[in-house]
Amino acid sequence: MADHVLMGGALHLYKRENSSHWQCSTYLAGKNRRVSTREESLERAKDFAEDWYLRLKDSSRRGEINNEKTFRHAADQFLREYEIITEGQRNPQYVQAHGRRLRMYLLPFFAKHGLSQVSAGQLQEYRIHRKEQATANGGKQAAHSTLHQEIVTLRQVLKTATRHGWLQHLPYLAEPYKMSGKISHRAWFSPEEYKKLYEATRRRARNPKKKRYAWESEQLHDYVLFMANTGLRPDEAARLEYRDVKIVKDDATGETILEIEVRGKRGVGYCKSTNGAVVPFQRLMKRNKPQETDRIFPKTHRELFNAILDEEKLKFDREGNRRTAYSLRHTYVCLRLMEGADIYQIAKNCRTSVEMIEKYYASHIKTRLDAAAINVRRGKPFASKKK
Repeated sequence: MADHVLMGGALHLYKRENSSHWQCSTYLAGKNRRVSTREESLERAKDFAEDWYLRLKDSSRRGEINNEKTFRHAADQFLREYEIITEGQRNPQYVQAHGRRLRMYLLPFFAKHGLSQVSAGQLQEYRIHRKEQATANGGKQAAHSTLHQEIVTLRQVLKTATRHGWLQHLPYLAEPYKMSGKISHRAWFSPEEYKKLYEATRRRARNPKKKRYAWESEQLHDYVLFMANTGLRPDEAARLEYRDVKIVKDDATGETILEIEVRGKRGVGYCKSTNGAVVPFQRLMKRNKPQETDRIFPKTHRELFNAILDEEKLKFDREGNRRTAYSLRHTYVCLRLMEGADIYQIAKNCRTSVEMIEKYYASHIKTRLDAAAINVRRGKPFASKKK
């Protein structure tokens, strides 16, 4: 095979066996590149090859040719690593949520982008795209917390890329134009509203609208009391088995309470209930006659719960925040704070941080304000006596 070297050794011109056409090849941007000149004349083939090489060089300088990994490649690597490394340490549903966000939202937008193209500007385009997409389809716009979780997933993918050397540094991912926003409290039930709620669920348990709904109505009533006296998250309650709960007499208070092993997104934690959770739990055991491994709340009862909230006009608080089963956890925290419980102990019992409680709960509890400390008056100085 005849071979000619051009452009200082960067370009090669050759013929394959059984072919009359000249071929040219070069190594550029981390990849071997070759093309047929479709010329039999050596001189014309040289002209074609040099022109082809110079055009490739020019495209490479403009960034049109690169061999970097795509966002899809980094996303596949992240999912593979994350599922294996966090096995047993993260809730499987939490791991699956990352894959769902990538599949439904992030990959359709970023999949073909090179990693260096996933910039702060592109991220802002993504935020706008998500909002415009919802408006165009006549649907509800994604909540701020939903978009935040999608950016969390995006950040994990880009961190994977930096660990493997596919990306030099992370782009700026913070949301622009963001001011120090208003702190809004979580939707909860005040003592009067909570009483109204559990009285409504008790009436429904005693007199269900249809006989076949009797079990579900009784379960919901005990669910409301159990959740508001333990502070569990709905997903934690859904995973709770009867063997995770023990009825004990608390040495510190002398009251009968529940000791609960809670399995959440960060593994096993512990919770001590108030005395108000004991009777609902005993009713659940008597009603269901369970095995140790049975779920305490095998159903969510979401429809019945929302129906009662609507009937009692409790679905929204005065700021328009929507109440859900999660509001029972917020109610537990707020009621404990109003009773003067130690905020650090509440944070430990709810498997959260003092900062979260201070930010979202304690800021609007009026009993957290000490009027005696606020309304201090400085005494008038005594007038000096005249000599």
